[in-house]
Amino acid sequence: MLTIGTLVLGVSDTARAVAFWTAALDYVPRDGLVEEDWTVLVPAGGGPGAHLALGRSESPVQEEPRVHLDLYAGDAADQAAEVERLVALGAERVDWKRYPEDPDFVVLADTEGNRFCVIDTGRS
Repeated sequence: MLTIGTLVLGVSDTARAVAFWTAALDYVPRDGLVEEDWTVLVPAGGGPGAHLALGRSESPVQEEPRVHLDLYAGDAADQAAEVERLVALGAERVDWKRYPEDPDFVVLADTEGNRFCVIDTGRS
């Protein structure tokens, strides 16, 4: 049986992306290695969680990506606090044209422009 081990994001500035995602997720570079073209991040302390690889890419950022990260927050208050924390780290709010009437998610872009969502998982 297969499992998802690593999610890969294309980035133009690996060091900038490493700085954002390590602070955003409390991850660390695997084996302490930060390379110019490729760095794999893992949960700090060896805890559970998917790995996040940041690979140098010259491809343009997709305005409506086919694949993106969903980050889970416990409830609406946690979601709001996390969105503000991520924005303070360098993320930007995305004016998402596809928001439903009462969304349980907020669309952000990381420092490289990659879209991701912060989800309020407290809703039923």
